[in-house]
Order: sequence, then C-alpha cells, then structure tokens
Amino acid sequence: MKNIAIIMGGYSSEYKISLISGNVVYQFLDKKKYNAFRIHIFKEKWVYVDANDAEFPIDKNDFSVIVDGNKISFDCVFNAIHGTPGEDGLMQAYFELLHIPQTSCDYYQAALTFNKRDLLSVLKPYGIKTATSYYLNKGDGINTDEIIAKVGLPCFVKPNKAGSSFGISKVKTIAELPIAIEVAYKEDNEIIIESFLDGTEVSVGVINYKGKVTVLPITEIVSDNDFFDYEAKYLGKSQEITPARISDEMTQKVSEIAKRAYEVLKMKGFSRSEFILVNGEPHMLEMNTIPGLTTESLIPQQAKAAGISLGDLFTNAIELALP
Repeated sequence: MKNIAIIMGGYSSEYKISLISGNVVYQFLDKKKYNAFRIHIFKEKWVYVDANDAEFPIDKNDFSVIVDGNKISFDCVFNAIHGTPGEDGLMQAYFELLHIPQTSCDYYQAALTFNKRDLLSVLKPYGIKTATSYYLNKGDGINTDEIIAKVGLPCFVKPNKAGSSFGISKVKTIAELPIAIEVAYKEDNEIIIESFLDGTEVSVGVINYKGKVTVLPITEIVSDNDFFDYEAKYLGKSQEITPARISDEMTQKVSEIAKRAYEVLKMKGFSRSEFILVNGEPHMLEMNTIPGLTTESLIPQQAKAAGISLGDLFTNAIELALP
C-alpha cells in the first residue's frame, strides 16, 4: 500500500479552511488502497498528526517522519493547503526537488495563478475577457481620482495574492477607497482594483479525470451579501446552485473558456475558475488551484452532480500524480 501524506494548514488566513479540507480528504480516502497520514504545515512546525492527535516532527531534509522508531517516507503528497505555501508554488517546488509526486499543478502554474494580476495578463491574449483593472503596490502614491477614472464606481479592491475572499472590499464611494486599500494591504503588499461587473457569477471546476480534461457541472453563486465574501463562502450566506441556471449555449461557452485556460496553462490536478457573465460574455476573475474540498465546497458539489464520489475524486488525483 502506498503512503499518502495529506498536507494541510499553511501560513495564511486560510489555514482553518485548509484543515477542514485536509480532514475531508483523510476521511474519504480509500483506506484499503492507501495508508493516509495527516501532515500539518505551519510556520512554527511541520508535524504528522496521528489518530490520537499525537504529533511527530517531519524531517524537512527528505519529508519523512519517525514513528515508534520506524522511518516513514511518502509515495505521494495530497496537497490541501489553501494559500501560501501550498497554493503559490513553494511546496510544489520543494516536492519536485525531492522527487515526491504531488496532486496539484506544478510550481510555475501555482505561482502564476496565485498572482491574480499575472494570471489575467497571461490569459488575455487568448481572448479571455477580464474586468478593467488598476494595480497598486505598497508604498505607491494613491491617486483616488485616477483610480476611479479608470475603473469607475462601484469597484472591488482585492489583495493580489490571497484567497477565501480575505481582504476584499466593494467600494461604492471615493471616500471608501483609501480604507479598502488599507484592508487589502493587511493580506498582501500588492493590490488589484477592478471595475464592477454586473452579471451572473459562476464557478467552473476543471479537473483531469482518468486522463481526460473534464469540465464539471457549473455552479451559480447567489450571495446574500453584497458579493461572494468570506461569510457568503463559508458561513452559509449564499446560494450555490449546481448546475447553474444559465442557457445551454452559455454553459458551453464558459466551459470552453475554463477548459482553454486549464490547457493553455498546462494545468494538472484541480482548478476552479470564477467568472461573471456580462451581456453574454464570460469575464474571468481568478483561478484557484487548491480549491476548498470540504463537503460543502464547490468542487465536491460539482463532482457529486457529475456522479463522481469524493472517494473517486481523491483516488483519481493520487493515481494521476503517481508515476
């Protein structure tokens, strides 16, 4: 039986969601096929956590652990870390150096997709539409008139490299802009300010399933809040409707764009892309490469609608990663 390390936690505000995702993977992974190990990755410690919650330190030199005098090495890593260092390329590069297969995309794709500004810039030449945007880095002068002249009101202020809607604000007046910028800087030293897209929000999961790039049934997001913020995502303040209530023609159009983005970027593993549909045109907001895997998360919902169980979903990810 193969030893599978399920890495979870991370260094960002998303660590709590990651721990839930990782434990769902642990719960549903086929124990007849794999020996599953929960590995917590935090700034202060990397540890294997056993069934009794006892902790054993990970040797970072070769990503192994000693339990009861026995050294355990891993055949594959299931990556369930949202945010840094699991979603931005750091863990991917580390495992590549150690020649340990892992379930997410490669390090370059992870770094690129984690950076919203760079991702959208790379995809634009392929005809993928986006919101009008304005970039700021910490320390830059803030010219509110110039920003509003470019993106208009309302607009969204977002950290460039953060997930789970942390640090995002919808700005309705020019007076709110400096406050929103400060909120975003708490998550990241780079910011993207985007024009408001008035349309239907959809989330499109794309995976490699049994060797074939597959677009999962699309989810429509209807937030009870002003937008799909943290509360809407994780505290039940939204409706997530799968399949989305959009035309067959629009379903095909947005599916083709999400698949094209996956293939253009030479992605592997899971991806979940967010779009706003405006006047019949999908506009991409971002792509997540370690999307939530809790039982309520979008990719598991979409897999279920496609007739793929969580056990199958996770086994497929491991089998594709293994040489």
